[in-house]
Amino acid sequence: MNRRPRSIPAVFAALLMPSFQVLAQSPNAEQLVGGMEDTLWSDSNHGRFTMRVESDYWTRTLELEAWMDRPDHTLIRIHAPKKEAGIGSLRIGDAMWNYLPKVDRTIKIPPSMMLQPWMGSNFSNDDLVKESSFVDDYTHELVETDQSGEQPVYRIISTPRPDAAVVWSRLEFRVRADAIPVSVAYYGAREQVVKRMTYDQVQSLGGRRIPTRWTMVDADNPESRTIITVQSIEYDLPLDDEIFSLRRLRNPQ
Repeated sequence: MNRRPRSIPAVFAALLMPSFQVLAQSPNAEQLVGGMEDTLWSDSNHGRFTMRVESDYWTRTLELEAWMDRPDHTLIRIHAPKKEAGIGSLRIGDAMWNYLPKVDRTIKIPPSMMLQPWMGSNFSNDDLVKESSFVDDYTHELVETDQSGEQPVYRIISTPRPDAAVVWSRLEFRVRADAIPVSVAYYGAREQVVKRMTYDQVQSLGGRRIPTRWTMVDADNPESRTIITVQSIEYDLPLDDEIFSLRRLRNPQ
């Protein structure tokens, strides 16, 4: 099994204590965003999810399985409904492929298509198998602290670094003091919110407390939304590189 060495920045050392989500008493913005990413994804993970896509006229539900080995590898497989079972998406570095089992065809997705909806959902190709890291690609400013709840919620404005290949003009995060995300707003070129993700239904899964429902809503059409529910997840697994291969994409066995 081919494994890559991992390095852990000192700023995240506290996150690897048994609680996984302990932050400094006075966290800075970058630490909060990094803690949020670690809470959701860690270094690697394998989980099962449902994706419910709602529009003005129809609703559909997909059952998904996903593997992620950050920062370079993601594989997503659809298991249901039957007519879409076997469809898969693979990212290796900055390259992405979709596999369509009915026609036994593997399609490479060009960079210009990364913002297109994934399987008709409100999530783009980039959202589902993104290469970018919020910590690496954006600079972060803590602009507000909400003390009205059981614990502080921090509002963070994130702007792209000059050399970052990102599409959003800025992001606005709300993150709890325990590194659990509350929401993120995505701003387009005209400085208007394009879509918004909210996180709720916090439960213990995979040995940590995480939000298990993620809802993405289009800003210009609140009736158009996609809800991902985490059914099960494991973190920090020794995933083999073979999982993230074109052979495995075409043949799940």
